[in-house]
Amino acid sequence: MRGKNLVAVLVTALAFAWPVAVPAAPEIESDVVEATLDNGLTVLVLEDRRAPVVANMVWYRVGSADEHSGVTGISHMLEHMMFRGSEQYEPGEFSRIVSRLGGRENAFTGRDYTGYFQVIGRDHWETVMAMEAERMQHLRLQEDEFRPELNVVKEERRLRVEDQPNSLLREHVMATAFFNHPYGNPVIGWMSDIEAYTLEDNQAWYDRYYHPNNAVVVVVGDVDAERVIDAAREHFGDIPAGELADAKPRAETPQKGERRITVEAPAELPYLMMGWKAPVLNSVADPVDAYALMVAAGILDSGEASRFAREIVRGEELAGATSARYSPFSRLDDLFLIAAVPTADTDVGTLEAALLEQVERLKDEPVSDRELERVQARVIASEVYQRDSVRSQAFQLGMLQTIGVGWQEGERFVERVRAVTAEDVQRVVREYLVPQRRTVGILDPQPLDSEAPPDPGAVQPYGDTAGGV
Repeated sequence: MRGKNLVAVLVTALAFAWPVAVPAAPEIESDVVEATLDNGLTVLVLEDRRAPVVANMVWYRVGSADEHSGVTGISHMLEHMMFRGSEQYEPGEFSRIVSRLGGRENAFTGRDYTGYFQVIGRDHWETVMAMEAERMQHLRLQEDEFRPELNVVKEERRLRVEDQPNSLLREHVMATAFFNHPYGNPVIGWMSDIEAYTLEDNQAWYDRYYHPNNAVVVVVGDVDAERVIDAAREHFGDIPAGELADAKPRAETPQKGERRITVEAPAELPYLMMGWKAPVLNSVADPVDAYALMVAAGILDSGEASRFAREIVRGEELAGATSARYSPFSRLDDLFLIAAVPTADTDVGTLEAALLEQVERLKDEPVSDRELERVQARVIASEVYQRDSVRSQAFQLGMLQTIGVGWQEGERFVERVRAVTAEDVQRVVREYLVPQRRTVGILDPQPLDSEAPPDPGAVQPYGDTAGGV
């Protein structure tokens, strides 16, 4: 991402043949208008006339999950280069035009996608749409632009990962949990691969994945849907579809027992992270499993009334911060993650036992109706709040469509969460949160370098997006 991280609408999300095992659902009545152009481009439009503002997004179905050893992080590197000139626009001119029109722009790379967006006044959305169409087909990669941008990416990795001990631990946990599953590679890439990038690597990635039949255009805001579809045909319709190679299957090697890793890094405090391999909407036979895992994460940690906050932070005073997170919205199976920072008087082993005790309680005792309803209401309220802006609505539509579950899943979100029962939560925790699926990572703090940035000493975000300049 260029600038600040984009906040995921539902949760962070992330090959072109993904198994969708979700049963057929009834037709969804929605204001979303969908069209597919002759070249395979998907266009999604949602009219929202509450303000004279429009979000324009272009999503490509390529991210770090599509990369292989030697070019990890290349999707993110290409994201940077998309702003460094095309046949029609000089380096940086794209951004200058958006700024001159009073708009904001950014880009993001995830495990399952790469996206570009502008938030702009309603009179200028077609201008930025045309600009996106131009660089979809006519990117101009130049060596004198590539080398400085490569240094920017290397520095980004140093600042976001290597100088942040909690982020470094998370990277090692993912690499330990997944042997041959692509989510074991960081979105930003390994430094050794970044240092070896060539301009030809970027060109090859662009030529392989940046095609209309591998993209989704999303427009949300004060627009007329029919006019947007016509404009998309005008600006994108003549771009030829590309030859998309079938992705090789990359099923994870079955885990044979708990895995543990210790990372030694300069830090003020220890940090504990545990992750269990868990299915997602794209892989479960019944979507209730995925939503029940989401509710289970909410029971453990979703505000001051959640179990971690009540029992471990305030009650036993074993942790200064905790977190539990699971997202059903990714292309491939992911992790159910728990993380915590122990208090000064607590050793990591004691904290780990206390966290696992709360997980076991979910297996042994069905959650009460009152607690379940509270967590469901919190999850739903968070989702509804996130839909308030045109940008977040566009992000939700694009993310769901790009990962393969379809934008309609966002319309089902509230009913899916409300349908989760106490028995569902107990069942999925018993099935998936077991030692054989678990990877444990511990940050062993080493003396701080006087010039090193301070350790924030709090649970770090689990986001799987990488940023740019």
